[in-house]
Amino acid sequence: MPLFLLLLAATVSAQTLPRPEYPEPRFERPLWQSLNGSWEFDFDNENRGVEQGWPSGKKSLPRRIAVPFCPESKQSGIGDTGFHPWVWYRRSFDIPAAWSGKRTLLHFGAVDYRAWVWVNGQLAGSHTGGNTPFRFDITPLLTPGSNTVVVRAEDPPTDRTIPRGKQFWLPKSRGIFYTRTTGIWQPVWLEAVGDAYFDRVRANASMDGEARFEARLARYAPGLQFSVTIRDGDRVAASATVPADDPATFVDLRVRNPRLWYVNQPNLYDVTYEVRRGDTVLDTVNSYIGFRTVSVGGGRVLINGRPTYIKMLLDQGYWPDSLLTPPSDDAIRFDIKASMDMGFNGVRKHQKLEDPRFLYWADKMGFLVSDEMANAYEYDADYAARFTREWIETVERDVSHPSVIMWVPINESWGVPNLADSAQQAHLKALYWLTKSLDPTRPVIDNDGWEHVDTMDLFTIHDYTGTGPAFYEKYKDLGKPAASVPNNGRAIFAPGYSYNGTPFLLSEFGGIAYVPEGARVPGGAWGYAGTEKSADSAMARLTGLYQAIARIPAIAGICYTQITDVEQEVNGLMTYDRKLKFDPAKVKELNDLLR
Repeated sequence: MPLFLLLLAATVSAQTLPRPEYPEPRFERPLWQSLNGSWEFDFDNENRGVEQGWPSGKKSLPRRIAVPFCPESKQSGIGDTGFHPWVWYRRSFDIPAAWSGKRTLLHFGAVDYRAWVWVNGQLAGSHTGGNTPFRFDITPLLTPGSNTVVVRAEDPPTDRTIPRGKQFWLPKSRGIFYTRTTGIWQPVWLEAVGDAYFDRVRANASMDGEARFEARLARYAPGLQFSVTIRDGDRVAASATVPADDPATFVDLRVRNPRLWYVNQPNLYDVTYEVRRGDTVLDTVNSYIGFRTVSVGGGRVLINGRPTYIKMLLDQGYWPDSLLTPPSDDAIRFDIKASMDMGFNGVRKHQKLEDPRFLYWADKMGFLVSDEMANAYEYDADYAARFTREWIETVERDVSHPSVIMWVPINESWGVPNLADSAQQAHLKALYWLTKSLDPTRPVIDNDGWEHVDTMDLFTIHDYTGTGPAFYEKYKDLGKPAASVPNNGRAIFAPGYSYNGTPFLLSEFGGIAYVPEGARVPGGAWGYAGTEKSADSAMARLTGLYQAIARIPAIAGICYTQITDVEQEVNGLMTYDRKLKFDPAKVKELNDLLR
């Protein structure tokens, strides 16, 4: 085939393939192949697929689904929001001839909630946790020519001890809870590597130009080397190659006078990692770093030592036709740019571990992210164990992103509803200290919104007081020595605890409901602060709240609820289909009041 026809075919394929871009740009290998697109699919409501031999891959499944979209979504081609605890996927794939002699890794961005994967009828492995990525080395399972992969996913729709975020456990969405997500909901892809390869690489680059890289190697053997090269454009800024004398190997590099990463100043350096054996490169990964430091002091969040007023939007990460899965890279960029145009410098990703490409674009655009886990609702010992495992995977996945400036394992006591109970209180505090042990470089919020204990770097408050004067009267003495922190709905402290002097973040407020004329909203439209009938009245209420906050110097940051409407919840500054409700310049003027 002529070259121009090959290029045309590749272009058409990239345009028609769902989510064709590389799924994890912070850890990109040159040899890869997307498995997004059309898969065979079926529900297994009576859980009989295993006994009927579906793992063999010999049985065709009757439906078709567009991966990575979940079957509840319209974009998947299924659009069935009923309870289906067990679902199956099947497709064939070929290994490119250029991968001959290499090992093949099969990656899943996320499968909700438990997943089993078979290749050519043999079990490749399983994973528990609906939010975090996993992979299998499937090299021993492959055959020449066509291969078949089968995925079984189990997601008990009513189990409230599973970390599920905003996915509702009743049949219909209501209030702050939305449509469920079952099965594959992030990309699936293949990669080729050598006979030793990176399991993961953690990078930490601080404002003084120091960069530390920790590599974990899979299929480790003696005689390997770990190589790191940092580039500033075409210039090599620093590099080193060290013996990999252990599966965990460290490299420390220094870049003199680094260009720092900051809000609206997304200075990034390209990084290349290599596993070598002598002159042979076994694995190559392309990545990047941003030099920046996050700390707390003087009642403010400090980024690179600069007091930075945090101006975030609450972002549930839902889309009308694709639910939790971003429909495209353009959709991700649009949300970030729209937020920045309105004067916000970040988002609090709420009850969702977001797609890695969102964090990539936040890194690229100089946009701050509060990284939050999808919580469960009820506590027991099994919950504590499964949540802890998934939270560790969460921190490991996102720790190298410069845009991530804080960790939020628990929101509003979800999963720990009775903090008078010693076990639940111990779990809350353990998550804080665990996070500190995994990453001592960022603030950690112990329990976002209320019932704080003594383990907190930022004191977060959720308050949906509806008017500016009422809000000011409630919080005008915030931070003064003799003043107490007001309760809101729940006690602001867990039993036995008091304020520890950390900066105050108003990490949820507003929630002004307004439905523009002609906007389509499901039944039961709902908002926190009552429904305004016009854009002018909604803006007047918003203005009053901002003016009140600007008069309270103890507040170091805010998070407005929320970026968009989601299903029946109509608190958004945009509608669910991303139409602006207000002039972004006017919203930016309000954010400019906060310093």
